[in-house]
Amino acid sequence: MEGTDEEVRVQCPVCLRELPGAHINSHLDQCLQDRGAEAEPGSSPPSKRPRLATAPPGSHAQGEPEEARPAAGPPRVFSLFHKGRGGGQSPGAAGRRSEAGREEAAVKPEEGGSAAPAGSGSSLAQKLEGQPLAERLRPDTLGDYVGQERVLGAQTLLRSLLETHEIPSLILWGPPGCGKTTLAHIIANSSKKNGTRFVTLSATSAKTNDVRDVISQAQNEKRLFKRKTILFIDEIHRFNKSQQDTFLPHVECGTVTLIGATTENPSFQVNAALLSRCRVIVLEKLSVEAMEAILMRAVRSLGLQVLGQGSQHGNTATGSSSESSEFPVYIEEKALNTLAYLCDGDARTGLNGLQLAVQARLAAGKTTPLNISKGGSADGIVITEEHVKEGLQRSHILYDRAGEEHYNCISALHKSMRGSDENASLYWLARMLEGGEDPLYVARRLVRFASEDIGLADPLALTQAVAAYQGCHFIGMPECEVILAQCVVYFARAPKSIEVYRAYSNVKECLRMHTGPLPPVPLHLRNAPTRLMKNLGYGKGYKYNPMYKEPVEQDYLPEELKGTDFFKERET
Repeated sequence: MEGTDEEVRVQCPVCLRELPGAHINSHLDQCLQDRGAEAEPGSSPPSKRPRLATAPPGSHAQGEPEEARPAAGPPRVFSLFHKGRGGGQSPGAAGRRSEAGREEAAVKPEEGGSAAPAGSGSSLAQKLEGQPLAERLRPDTLGDYVGQERVLGAQTLLRSLLETHEIPSLILWGPPGCGKTTLAHIIANSSKKNGTRFVTLSATSAKTNDVRDVISQAQNEKRLFKRKTILFIDEIHRFNKSQQDTFLPHVECGTVTLIGATTENPSFQVNAALLSRCRVIVLEKLSVEAMEAILMRAVRSLGLQVLGQGSQHGNTATGSSSESSEFPVYIEEKALNTLAYLCDGDARTGLNGLQLAVQARLAAGKTTPLNISKGGSADGIVITEEHVKEGLQRSHILYDRAGEEHYNCISALHKSMRGSDENASLYWLARMLEGGEDPLYVARRLVRFASEDIGLADPLALTQAVAAYQGCHFIGMPECEVILAQCVVYFARAPKSIEVYRAYSNVKECLRMHTGPLPPVPLHLRNAPTRLMKNLGYGKGYKYNPMYKEPVEQDYLPEELKGTDFFKERET
């Protein structure tokens, strides 16, 4: 075709106007915004009946009275490319409907009352209901994103790309609660303003067919409307290798921009071919300063008051028959600092722990007399350090028995004992045991360490390790933790020698580097249990050492290796 008049024209599904295909995307966004403004609560109903998502005549159930039919609301827009499966829903449609429902609920007044602005007139208990605090406070812009300065700080490459809406395919790798999903949420908000589709799937529930449906829609969007699609896969390591292969050709040709989030090392859990098409962004666990900033933002949003180090309150709490919401709620500054340390860089754990502590104190409904100003006092609900610790139940230790942290900690323990640092050795041992590690696994590694790193410098070390393993096997945790601690400290203080370990490594290298067939066993070293073997020369000339008072001159290595000393350190 030549000329713009012959360009393919597409009908707008909202206003039914025909427009050139290149202009339909921007027109559709504007059209939907105009219709949404007309459908605001309190405004007059639209003059025309909605043309979309309305039931055709006769589609109601037989015998249903006209009054029972639901009133026509704002027009609903369906995907242009659904396949009709599952009632015409596309993958992620339910998520889009629920998101739209949340937005509608935020502006729609409740029945029998008027909508109250957020934070005004609503009690603290009502603010804590519904979504978890970590989800409700998730930032929408990069300006509100806290932490990860090394990756998303000013003048960094990734931040520049996000600000210019040039999103490459990414694999976000980091521990839980470090901001992977939040970063994807920010990208989603930014991409929607730029006209880019953003589809979210979770590898814990999505199937391969769901991914193929999303890719099919992305191909249609790109072909007809030149519209990009970003596909976010949460917990992408849950997909097996064949499922991950589904993305390869489409990421390669740019049909979709893939963003995957994982807590596991992508080198082991993600296909190498897919890794080569994506950039791996390593997110570290949040610092204590970042956690304090996040918690203070939550405190401000909830309307809590922070008690500084100089504030004093009574030691005994008094019961109150009044509603707890009538009293101001305070939280100690020390409690916030403790929570920032105990959550171990996990923002989700910190926010949920704060929410649980506040909810527990509100439910108890007990107030404490406070000296909050000069010459004045008041009653209020106080959240102390003990309440925060109780909300977390225990120190939050990041440890995955099947993941990378497992190997990191055992490596740190091994190197600390080798370096004769008994304090560090005990620390890494406790990190593993308190995180749920199998004590027998640690005991097996100690048996290995006894011969590899101590060896003949203290032959009793191997006896200690075997005894520790048997003790752990007999009594189990938690009683066996002191047995392992004793063995670890013994090994850290023991002299070290790798003479045997290095000599055996030299022997293995000699065998690997040997060319041709291996040399035969010398005849005088061979056993001769039969007459035939004796006639063949087996055992001939062998000198039985206990029969000689003087040292016996006799070769024990093959002729080709005669004179080799494996205990000498070889040049590398």
